[in-house]
Amino acid sequence: MARISVLLVLVSQLALSQPSYLYQASLVQAAPGKLLELIDLYKTRFAADSAIGEPRAFWMRHAQGDKWDILILLPMGNYSDYYAADRIKRRESMQPATLRRQIKEAIAWQEDIFVYGPEPEEIRKRFSGASFFHLEIFIALAGKTGELYKEREMENKYQKSLKRPENFIFVRDQGAAWDLFTLGGYRDLKHYAESADIPPGEQEAAAKSAGFEGANKIGPYLRTLIREHHDTLCNTVR
Repeated sequence: MARISVLLVLVSQLALSQPSYLYQASLVQAAPGKLLELIDLYKTRFAADSAIGEPRAFWMRHAQGDKWDILILLPMGNYSDYYAADRIKRRESMQPATLRRQIKEAIAWQEDIFVYGPEPEEIRKRFSGASFFHLEIFIALAGKTGELYKEREMENKYQKSLKRPENFIFVRDQGAAWDLFTLGGYRDLKHYAESADIPPGEQEAAAKSAGFEGANKIGPYLRTLIREHHDTLCNTVR
C-alpha cells in the first residue's frame, strides 16, 4: 500500500509539472523547387491570421539534420476555443480556398501532432534574441514516457547550472508518433557550440547536481528510455 501511495504521488507531481497550453506542430517538406514559394505562402497565411487576432505562429527553417524544411508551431490554447464555429468561419474568410490549395500543392510531405507546451508569451520572451534553434524529437520505449519527460527536466537543470539556455518541452496529445520534443533557442551557431568550451569539472558538477551519475552518463541514460531520436538544427525564417 505504501508503494502504491508513493507511485500515485509521483504521477500526480508529474501531471502538475507538465505544460497545458495546446499547440499544433507541423513538420513540412516542400515540393521540389517550391520551398521559397511555400515560405511566401505561409507568410501570407500568418499575416491573415494575425489580422483577425489569431496567435502568431512560431516557425523556423531546417538547417541540417532531418528531412523536413519547415517547422510550424501553431498556438491553439485548447480545442474548444480554437475550433469554435465562429472562429473557424473567421479563419476561412481570411484564408481563401485558393491560398489553402496553393499551400497544399507546394508541399511534398507533412506530419502533424498536437502537443501541450508552455504559454506562447514565455516562448516569445525567451526566444526574443534567438535566431538558431535545436529541435530534438523522441519516441519513448513502452512505459518510459514519464521517465523521459523527467530526464528532459534534468537536462534543463544541467543546462541552467552551466548558464546555458534551457529547452522548452512539448508533450504529445494526439497525432504523429512522437511522444515529446524539446526546442532550444540560441543567438547563433557560435552560441550553440559554446558548450564545448565549458571545463569538464564544471560539466561533471552540473550533471550530478541535476541528478545524473556524471556528464558522460547523460547520453547513455537517455538512450535507455527511447526507441527513436531525431535532431535538427534550424534557423529563423527570413
